[in-house]
Parts: sequence; C-alpha cells; structure tokens
Amino acid sequence: MCSLIIRKKRGGALSRDEIRWMIQGYTSGEIPDYQMSAMMMAVCFTGMSGEETKELTLAMAESGDVLDLSSIRGIKVDKHSTGGVGDKTTLVLAPLAASLGVPVAKMSGRGLGHTGGTIDKLESFSGFRTDLSPEEFVRHVNRYHIAVAGQTADLAPADKKLYALRDVTGTVDQMSLIASSIMSKKLASGADAIVLDVKTGDGAFMKRLEDARALAAEMVNIGKMAGKDVTAVISDMDQPLGCAVGNALEVKEAIDTLRGCGPEDLRELVLVLGSLMTVKAGCAGDVREARGMLEASLGDGRAFETFCRFIRAQGGDVSQAEHPEKLPAAPFQMEVPARENGYVGDIRTEEVGGVCLMLGGGRVTKESRIDLSAGIVLKRKKGDAVRKGEPLAVLHASDRAQMEAAAERLSRAFLITGEKPEREPLIKEIIG
Repeated sequence: MCSLIIRKKRGGALSRDEIRWMIQGYTSGEIPDYQMSAMMMAVCFTGMSGEETKELTLAMAESGDVLDLSSIRGIKVDKHSTGGVGDKTTLVLAPLAASLGVPVAKMSGRGLGHTGGTIDKLESFSGFRTDLSPEEFVRHVNRYHIAVAGQTADLAPADKKLYALRDVTGTVDQMSLIASSIMSKKLASGADAIVLDVKTGDGAFMKRLEDARALAAEMVNIGKMAGKDVTAVISDMDQPLGCAVGNALEVKEAIDTLRGCGPEDLRELVLVLGSLMTVKAGCAGDVREARGMLEASLGDGRAFETFCRFIRAQGGDVSQAEHPEKLPAAPFQMEVPARENGYVGDIRTEEVGGVCLMLGGGRVTKESRIDLSAGIVLKRKKGDAVRKGEPLAVLHASDRAQMEAAAERLSRAFLITGEKPEREPLIKEIIG
C-alpha cells in the first residue's frame, strides 16, 4: 500500500487491479485508516484520471450487494439529487414518471442535516414501510411501476466506510472522490439509466456553477464508461425549492403538485427531470412529447392516483394523501414579518436549512429523532414584493421557545432591497 501512496503522491496512475485490491483491503480491515487517509490526501493533491475514477467507482459499487433488477420489466430509470433545501422532488417525480409506465425502482436513504431524506418524508404517512424484501421490491415495480426502499447496509459498504474517513480527514471536496461516492451507490442500485439533479448555489454542496458543472460532467463520464445512460441537470439552489422546508410540510406541497397545483419552480424541475426519465425509459420519443404526457398526467389525476396506490401498497395510510390535513401538524405556528418595504433580493438558503434543523426538522446524528411536523413555509421568494409587517415565512414547531429564537434567525436570512432583482434561471445546464 505504501508504494501505491507514493506513486499517487507523485502524480502516477493506479491500475484497475491495484484499485480493486485497495478497496477490498480497506473494506475488510486489512488496510488501516492511516494508510487510506494518506491515499485520499494524495488524490486530493494530484487528482485521478477518468479511467481511475471509473475503476474506483466500480470497485466501491461491487464491494457489497449489487441489485439485480433484471426481473423488472422495461428500462429501469433512477434519479439522484445532490441535495438542497426544500428538495422534495422525488415525492412528485417518482409517481409522476410511474404514471406513464416508467419503471421507478428507487433506493433512498435517511437525511443528515437540515431535513430528513426521502425515506423520512415518506414516513410522515402512518404505517409506511421501506423495509421491502427484494421480492416485494420487484413485485411492486412490476405491478405499480414504482417502489421506494431503504438502502441496505450491504449496498456499496466501501463507500460508507471511505466517506466516514474522508469526513474527518479533510478529503471530502475532491471532485473524483465526490463523483465516485455518488455513482457507486447508483450503479449498485441496478438501474439501466440515471438522471442526476446537480444543485448549485448557497443551499447546495456545490456553491459555484463551475464546480457543479465539473461534478456533473465527471458523473456523466463515469456512467458512460460503466455502460449506463446518464444525464445531469444542473439546477438552482440559491433559494429553497418550492415553499415548504420540513418533512410533512414538503409532503403536503408534493401532494399539491401531484394534484396539478404546487409551486412553479418545483413543477418545472419535475417536468424537466421527468421528461428525461420518460425518454430514457422508451415511453416517449423526445423530451417535448414526454413533457406533454407528464403535464397531461398531472392535469387528469393519473399522477396523484399513482401516488395513492404507491402509498397504499407500501402500508401507508392513504387517507392522509387524500386529506393532507391528517398528516403530522405542529402545535405552534409563527409568522416572520418583513422589517421594511421592498423586494426579496436574496435568501440565505443554507441558513433557512439551519433554522429547520433548529426547529427539529432534521437530524444532527444518525440517532437523532426528527420532528416530522416541524419546518418552514415561505410566503415570499426572490423577486417578490413585500411591505413592512407582511409575512416572509411561517414557522411550524413543537417548542414555542425554540420557535421564537428561530424566528429571529430566519428574519436575518432574508435580504430586502429597494429594486426588484433579476430572476435567476432554475435550470442552468443539461449535460449528457
């Protein structure tokens, strides 16, 4: 291992067999943390070639279970987001695509940070199950075109171990390591095609557009070299997506969108991603045709009907979908008023996520309990006019004292300006 570290430190390349030996040895415990952390730092200094990145991704993907979805009929299409504030896209996108016959076999996780992950949000429905057996998972997709299950501990275990090491050794922010971490889980999940939603802006991991562009290109290239059909959409995260931030609140907003309403930006992102998924699955000839089909499904109720079947099939209380007021609701609410007249010139999106976490809507550690009812509903977004005293947002909380402290913090996250700012495009680029 020491010779490999020295070679990489000097800018040399690692072979396929060397990378696989290294990942296997680290996963099994034969290679110690101190040697792997030295290798990760060497990679941060000298980088990896496209071939090395692909081999690292495949080695991590194959370090545990690789799902066999061959018994699912059709072209399986997965979607992954790099994460953001108010990102409830999967809740709308998966049943919408499934309503057109796209097989959506999705493995999702729980969230660390400002809100829960897709699994946490879906557990706002009483009784909802994500511990599906492989047989149940396949059966649900074949019957309903959709299933969402929790990631197993044996899915890309090398990535879990390696990410934990990178997190404490200052080696997280290297492009090849980020791309291989994301793509190893996607490849292990067994999909035929993948649509990536790469966020950029204040509320995203990639703050700068050029970094998001580089990450998207790296992941598309990995997918191509691994024989997968991959497209990346770079989307804006300089303000929360939609208006709701927080688990049950986001579910309610997703239901509104599936019923043909919902915020304009959420609907648009879903239609862009869904059009790509529909074409990749062979259910439409091009994105224009696919978009028309998706819009029709939202308009005539098929998307919402598919969502209800999905919730019922996985044990959830479907009456909570039909009557969202039955979903978890916080006992306390508080408006956060504007301090002056003007326009919302900027929203510190990452800070909005921090306020949601402060209210109990996220988890700091894996053991933390989430308050599914907690969160924020924005009443103004960038470019909107507001008068002094009018609400910028409404807080939802179970702790009144915590809510009052959060209100002051959230107020500072809104910048009010005298002139209306130009609206940033939601979709920055599409790669691949």
